[in-house]
Amino acid sequence: MAAVVLIVLTVAFVIVRLAPGDPASLMLGPDATPEEAAELRARLGLDRPIAVQYFTFIANAVRGDLGDSLYFNQPVTKVLALRAEPTVFLALLSLIFALIVAVPIGIYAAYRRGSFFDQSAISAAMLAASVPSFWTGLIAQRWLATEYGWFPASGYGGPDADFLSRMAYLILPSFVLGIVNSALILRFTRASMLDVLGEDYIRTARSKGMGEARVVLRHALRNAGIPIITVVGLTLALLVSGAVVTERVFNIPGMGNLVVNAVLRRDYPVIQGTLIVVAVLYVLINLVSDLLYLLVDKRVRY
Repeated sequence: MAAVVLIVLTVAFVIVRLAPGDPASLMLGPDATPEEAAELRARLGLDRPIAVQYFTFIANAVRGDLGDSLYFNQPVTKVLALRAEPTVFLALLSLIFALIVAVPIGIYAAYRRGSFFDQSAISAAMLAASVPSFWTGLIAQRWLATEYGWFPASGYGGPDADFLSRMAYLILPSFVLGIVNSALILRFTRASMLDVLGEDYIRTARSKGMGEARVVLRHALRNAGIPIITVVGLTLALLVSGAVVTERVFNIPGMGNLVVNAVLRRDYPVIQGTLIVVAVLYVLINLVSDLLYLLVDKRVRY
């Protein structure tokens, strides 16, 4: 984890330095005066030797100091914290939708291998993975929100909205993201279950008269859990970092919207900070997935 985070910090440091021209001038835009560029360069420490800049950047990042946003004039960590709530809840709700759809269908498709249901599930998964999420979002927004009025069309509620009201705004985008990301979980669940259902101990359990539901759900699913946990963890990380398009379609003020606007504003500290936070999140989710293996398969301990 430490090695990966160090590499990410190094990449984040190098990105700004590789930008053509003076980074301070790029951040301020073409209308900036040389005096303003020199002032910003000194404030960001860009006038120091490159080695000093690098170690200062690493030391500050380890302490949680990711710099100050040029647009908001606030610490990057504070800006990200204000935008993290809708993105985190959007990712969690989307993962719940994806699990509700993908895991039962994947299990039953593996159990009925080669049947019409199995082929239909595979085809539906390929279709869900192929259709762009923004198109699915626009269609859902057009019919389910605008035409029928079942869900809010966009936004995240007003400043005085309570928690449940804000969650209502996330149901439709979570459904869209969940359907799109359920395809990978479904295919991994099916493939993992197929590997396990052909094992000798499954045939032994059936020969002893054990019920099919117990064989499939207690013995097969538990032993097929490691690949499923892995893909679920990666899906959660992808949902947190890759919900940019959906947030733009539904006008959700999350981290995705923040990054897009930071790129347009040349707010490099926010871009750097988001890159670091997302990378650390990936590492932590992978660590949690590895630890969950111990709960699913006791053989991992040995």
